[in-house]
Amino acid sequence: MPVQVNSNPRVRQPPFATQAVLALLGFTAVVGQVVLFRELIVLFNGNELSVGIMLATWLLWTAAGSILTGWLLKNRTDTSNIIAIVECLCGLSLPLTTGSMRVAGTLLRTAPDEQLGIVPMLSISFSCLGVFCVLSGSLFILAVQMYRQTCAGSDRLATSYAYLLETAGSGLGGILTSILLLRFFGSFQIAIIVLVLNVSLAVCLLFNMRHARVAITFTSAAILAVPLVVYVAPRLEDITQQRLWRGFQVLESQDTIYGRLTVVEAGGLRSIYDNGSILANVPDPAAAEEAVHYALLEHPAPQKVLLIGGGVNGSVVEALKHPMLERLDYVELDPALIAVFRRLFPRESALALFDPRVHVHFADGRHYLMTTSDRFDAIILNVPNPDTAQLNRFYTSEFFRSAHDHLAPGGLLALQLRSSEEYIGPELAEFLRCIHGTLQGVFPYIAVIPGETLHLFGSSQPGALTDDPQVLIARLRSRNLKTLYVREYFLPYRMSPERMSQINDLLRPLPETRINRDFQPVAYYFGAVLWSAQFKSGYAHLLESAGRIRFRDALGGVIAVLILLVLVLIRMPAMRARARITALWSVAATGYSLMALQILLLLAFQSLYGYVYKEFAMTIGMFMAGIALGSWFGIERTRAVDQASLARAAAWNQVRLAISAPLLLLLMNLLARSSAESNSLWITQLAFPALALLCGVPGGYQFPVAAGIYLRGNETRSGSGTLYALDLIGGCAGALLLAGVLIPVFGFWNVAWLTLAVNIAPALLFVRTNHDSSAN
Repeated sequence: MPVQVNSNPRVRQPPFATQAVLALLGFTAVVGQVVLFRELIVLFNGNELSVGIMLATWLLWTAAGSILTGWLLKNRTDTSNIIAIVECLCGLSLPLTTGSMRVAGTLLRTAPDEQLGIVPMLSISFSCLGVFCVLSGSLFILAVQMYRQTCAGSDRLATSYAYLLETAGSGLGGILTSILLLRFFGSFQIAIIVLVLNVSLAVCLLFNMRHARVAITFTSAAILAVPLVVYVAPRLEDITQQRLWRGFQVLESQDTIYGRLTVVEAGGLRSIYDNGSILANVPDPAAAEEAVHYALLEHPAPQKVLLIGGGVNGSVVEALKHPMLERLDYVELDPALIAVFRRLFPRESALALFDPRVHVHFADGRHYLMTTSDRFDAIILNVPNPDTAQLNRFYTSEFFRSAHDHLAPGGLLALQLRSSEEYIGPELAEFLRCIHGTLQGVFPYIAVIPGETLHLFGSSQPGALTDDPQVLIARLRSRNLKTLYVREYFLPYRMSPERMSQINDLLRPLPETRINRDFQPVAYYFGAVLWSAQFKSGYAHLLESAGRIRFRDALGGVIAVLILLVLVLIRMPAMRARARITALWSVAATGYSLMALQILLLLAFQSLYGYVYKEFAMTIGMFMAGIALGSWFGIERTRAVDQASLARAAAWNQVRLAISAPLLLLLMNLLARSSAESNSLWITQLAFPALALLCGVPGGYQFPVAAGIYLRGNETRSGSGTLYALDLIGGCAGALLLAGVLIPVFGFWNVAWLTLAVNIAPALLFVRTNHDSSAN
């Protein structure tokens, strides 16, 4: 007969204090994650690798806190006072961690805008996040023990319900942060709000307060917090910003829904930074002239021009110098950038935006192309190199195809890449060939202008482009352009026959040259290699070595190892031990899969819509809400079912996890194709959050089901720390592997297939567990 698992367990409802501790723990963790994510993305110049490192470090320290606490306090009966102390320390550690990150950046940099390599990323994340995350992990285990003691329930039910309440609090925290906190408060203000909430709850625990006194305590704390939020937090913001930008005068720094804009001044030069990366120096006439004039001189009579990005460096002023120009559409994502530019930068450049020929659009440049019916004589892409996944989307075949479809007859697409005046190394050459080959896959006719900055032009019409400098000089003179750097004497040098022959030979695609696509971000891989090579940390060598591995070989190796492990476990004579190991494997695989889904969701959204900073909190919130919903379903499933049914449910859910990643990418592709001006709002504000919610459900379901299998027959066993830690460690490994290696090297789809393989193995073992339980 099948063995029953706690049929219809009767568990007392936990007191308010226990529920509040767990919900506030999840709330604090997610709000802290969002705040510290913003700090790290700015500190590391928008590099998405820092997100993977932060998530991995976060989960590792949280796992350490849960394991350590479970071991130290295993036999303690009263944990309420300890929880109150840890609650206070956890709240206090968030503003301290925020400040320590900004201080750490100043200690490791010789200049405020200096890029940091992989080793500083790891060291800052590991050292700064430790205290906050260890305390978070400790709180979960303490709260599980409090739940078990106050409800007289089993460790299995206590762990499952605690997981449910924590994820529900996390979901609420993410949604509230997205809708309210990020829009109206800065990092230190949010951190102080979290501190006040945690200290208030700690006071309620210490004095064992009931509902009325709890309400009075939180109300009093909110009133006392007002001066801290209004006066103290902005002062801390100013002090740390000045320290972070030492040597510069910080004229303005503000967080917008798209990133952190900072304007600094030094030596009469004003600069705008977005998430720590330079957007523009003013004055910088060389960059402004080259970005526009080479492109417009390639066209015999440009009348309608689209400028994507870069208008604040003077490019709009330079474009307006062409007398035949009738309309300039300038697309910029963040309205706050233009507002800052008009206030703090030269009057001439700001007034150019009011020229009747100029039409400013606040939108993502790529999405603007998808939603407009206009056609242009020239589309000028004036954004930085594809060093990040966000920028890579402007250098893919999908974007080039969209630009191609919006060009008038004889029109051209212009873009520019960092290159070298003299020596071009093999890594840089591969990168340039990749972009050139991707462009040539859409535009059959290509022209180049070599130099420190390489200018590329693509057109579909023969004879529309020229590589003759005399033609460009003639157009320069006929248009009476007053320039300082794009001059008659300089063009013949840059476009000399020797230089042109050399660059064309270098850019000629090789058989192994790969095409850059949205979900196969090859240029992002090369950007990561070039970025890491300058620090000599070994990470570049790791990426290059991984890049030489064919995915089918990597997938075959992973499958072979998984099959071997499955065969070893199937041959184990002890059925109970095999079931428990399978449950642990399932929890770790689920942690990895949830991290894969979370990262793929964020990067795929960013790849299609151009921003993710704004959506990070909402995505995390809806994702955690999905986990909470799945956890509730899982707890209900573990009631009054036999072991065979439980194993069967776990197997089917592991299959759902397996297909979740490919299905997610398929749905994101479908949403991208249906994204038009009339429905883009519902996609970004409704469909995408709903997708995040659905992604979390199977992961939340698996935890209580696996806990039911792992703890069956040992209801008093304290296994919550082990299960929770394995879930976090699986996520930690996933964050490091996915952001650091797998996505840059293999792309989104291959990562989805790898995630499928990782989940099929425990699903097969659960099938065997179901068979064994039914037979007995």
